[in-house]
Amino acid sequence: MKLSPPTKGLLLSLLGFAAFSISDAFSKLLTGRLNPFEVAFSGGFFGLLLVPFVKTRGQSWLNILPIQKPGMWWIRAVATFIATAASVESFMLLSMPEALSLMFLMPFIATILSVVALKEKVSPWGWVAVAIGFAGVLIVLRPGVRPLHFGHACALAAAIASAVNVIAYRVAGTGTTKLGVLGSSLAGPLLGDGLLALPNFTWPDTVADWGNLFGYGFLAALGQLLIMLAATLTPASRVALPQYTQMVWAVLFSYTLFHEPLDKWTIIGVTVVTLSGMLDWFRKHLLILKQRRLARKQARLQPANPTPADAK
Repeated sequence: MKLSPPTKGLLLSLLGFAAFSISDAFSKLLTGRLNPFEVAFSGGFFGLLLVPFVKTRGQSWLNILPIQKPGMWWIRAVATFIATAASVESFMLLSMPEALSLMFLMPFIATILSVVALKEKVSPWGWVAVAIGFAGVLIVLRPGVRPLHFGHACALAAAIASAVNVIAYRVAGTGTTKLGVLGSSLAGPLLGDGLLALPNFTWPDTVADWGNLFGYGFLAALGQLLIMLAATLTPASRVALPQYTQMVWAVLFSYTLFHEPLDKWTIIGVTVVTLSGMLDWFRKHLLILKQRRLARKQARLQPANPTPADAK
């Protein structure tokens, strides 16, 4: 059976976010074995494998450098550097669902930044989704009831940095090539994480460490490539929805691989955060469907242009 392009895009998106989730699990397996900057650096290093697949025929290799809108290129590079280092550290210090619930604040932070930086208008439903997501995170963290530490700060930093990356991409607009976006995404981990990894750099001791390091870096790169391919086949809103399957992977790994069971309040909070993001997606999807129905209705009501014979 031949699949339609939107269906192919949705499947690629599912595979891409699965690759990200498994990559995160590999980084957690390296807890206490390698420093987080070294692990994050491997994501940029193995990301170089993506370049031949992203470069289009006739496109200059120089497009990977900060040539087009260099200011936004460097902002994305710094944001990616912070996001990779902070996310690796948070997964090493927290359970995967707990870290991911904070990182899922990224769309809501991006919404707030779009209002402040881009002067965009957000519907009441959008603000409701932001409020519900924030309430879910408070349920997970329960400040005042349980201690918060550096891992929580890292997860929040990863969410903020990822949101800044999204806003910088939108400010740059359509004039930025995918090769340029990839270049900034690789430069952050290669330069930032690479420099910070040097003082405490250690070669992996065992084959298992090498395998985990390769698994993290390669799958992070593969996930990025799959998401890029999905975006060429289906609308961005459909590409984003499977992101929430990452929480399913995180809970699965937490119980089976890391033996970190979740208490009932964490489960409730994680569920609220996930549903808040899906609520905002469904709202936008229904709005798109409504606009399409109105467009079809207007097309049916609009009279056809008279032919020369009718004009006589």
